[in-house]
Amino acid sequence: MGAMTASRGRGQHAGLNSRAILQAAIRLADREGLAALSMRRLGTELGVKAMALYHHFPNKDALLDGMVEELATAAPVSFDGTDWRDGLRGYARVQLDTLAAHPNLVPLVLSRPATTAGNHRMMETLLQSLCAAGFQPRRALDMVYALNGLILVHAALGAGVGDAPQPHGELGQTSRLAALSAESYPLLAEAARASADRGPTARFEFALEALLAGFADSRGES
Repeated sequence: MGAMTASRGRGQHAGLNSRAILQAAIRLADREGLAALSMRRLGTELGVKAMALYHHFPNKDALLDGMVEELATAAPVSFDGTDWRDGLRGYARVQLDTLAAHPNLVPLVLSRPATTAGNHRMMETLLQSLCAAGFQPRRALDMVYALNGLILVHAALGAGVGDAPQPHGELGQTSRLAALSAESYPLLAEAARASADRGPTARFEFALEALLAGFADSRGES
């Protein structure tokens, strides 16, 4: 075993590559929280010395950027044979589902610009699809940012980022409003009680459809 290890170059541990490191970092953050993530702790998780990780990521910032990319690029961006609205619906829903599955990482995605080559390729593909559907490049970029903003807001609400009270998310908000006095807040109480049996992403879907309708109206504008 020692001879095999010695024969590899620095950082060339068996099975150790950038993707494996990122997935291990995400698992660690999912399990113990983002504050627990360090290069040394991650090395222990992978059974290697921390220095082995620097062969793939020069510093922790690069690792965090890679984690954001790993989450962001999980969504499909190909609209081949698909109406642009359906393409954006699929993209938005997968993005939200991905973030919902990793609530400990939502603050990271919120605070860290997606500036890696993988993120840029994904955005370029989105813009290509939208421009092929008749949108001008500047308008297409506005659409992508607006959609990503919607996704992040709903992901943050669902994850309870910051001082959000428990239970957080759409269902928690609705249940608190439904408990209000109908005499003091008749419309709020009525609306909340009428919304009680809706699914947890109903408001996200409503906002998504409103955005798509607005995007359609802006097609052709520069």
